[in-house]
Amino acid sequence: MAFEVEYFHPRILTEIETWPKDVLVEYARLVELLNEYGPFLRLPYSRAMGEGLFELRPRGRSGIGRALYCFVSGKRVVIVHAFIKKSQQTPERDLKLARKRVKEVRNG
Repeated sequence: MAFEVEYFHPRILTEIETWPKDVLVEYARLVELLNEYGPFLRLPYSRAMGEGLFELRPRGRSGIGRALYCFVSGKRVVIVHAFIKKSQQTPERDLKLARKRVKEVRNG
């Protein structure tokens, strides 16, 4: 049951590649789990954010990353936004941007 992980825009992958190495390694491991388990991946690795948006939750000693994603028809997963977390809560502007992109992905 392999899911295909893709990126909304190449800049998102470029951003992820700049993350601290330990967070990037954990991200790669979580993407493998997402690829295998899809919507069945849950806390502490993934969390539903509402409105069809989910977050992948990589962390390391040097920081906490977040990759926001959605599921699209078939077995496609689209990473719509990614950032290094600097506060306790996910910033509202990041959530708004991700939700806007989810709508774009789903509506074409």
